[in-house]
Amino acid sequence: MENTSLKRVLDLLAHAPADPDAGAGYLDLLGPRAEPARSPAQAAMQSAFLPQIYEKVWRPIGFNLAKGWPIGPDTATEQATVRRRLGLGRPRAPDRPAATVLDVACGPGNTTRALAAGVGKGGLTVGLDASATMLARAVADTGAMGSAGTGVFGTDDTGAPDIAYVRGDAADLPFRDAVFDAVSCLGALYLFDDPWTAVDGMTRVLRPGGRLVILTSRRPLLPLAGLGSALVGRAAGLTVFGDREVTTALADRGFTAVEQHRYPLMQLVSGRRP
Repeated sequence: MENTSLKRVLDLLAHAPADPDAGAGYLDLLGPRAEPARSPAQAAMQSAFLPQIYEKVWRPIGFNLAKGWPIGPDTATEQATVRRRLGLGRPRAPDRPAATVLDVACGPGNTTRALAAGVGKGGLTVGLDASATMLARAVADTGAMGSAGTGVFGTDDTGAPDIAYVRGDAADLPFRDAVFDAVSCLGALYLFDDPWTAVDGMTRVLRPGGRLVILTSRRPLLPLAGLGSALVGRAAGLTVFGDREVTTALADRGFTAVEQHRYPLMQLVSGRRP
């Protein structure tokens, strides 16, 4: 294998395959088996339709409304906040760190590319997802960025940091311990069958001092609204978290500097691994 970024990703793995499959533009660790969809929400994420509208329609409308639009932050503001909390730089700033970053449940790569914009030359941003349809869109959109962005499994002629995509299990991360400087999981924790095992995995792959940011659901405090969100979440197969559940989970795992920003139906939680 001659590709430098693919070699870098393989070096991050706990068990690198002897014959890596990266023919689709991402490293496929799941092979032909389909990840079982155990809820309507999980099935939607694996569909062929949702990746086509996710970045331009689904996410900006659904997430921004859940964050309280027009008062709450839009997507660009959210991405800037996440980069800051992860210790990354501003896009095109000369002092961006050469960080190794993991975007868990990256979907079509919109957040992965936004994080990569805050990483300096020599850095690496890895997007991981179990959905082949989402990753196909991520590869297509990232490759289409051309010389203004970064390449898939490669560095473009501007010297921008690498972006690589991996098809793997977000609840059982395939990476070695303590190999990432920063980990994000935006808009996905509520999809996992066992979210706390997923948080354990994110903690495990972080280096000491590394930062974690999670954007997930929030149960409203008003009784009727809270009951309604819980019922809707249950029907769709989503977990709706209370105000203290995620912050307590990070504190219990030793995270320091835990911060939480509450929106009407979402919450942004971050912390630093000791």
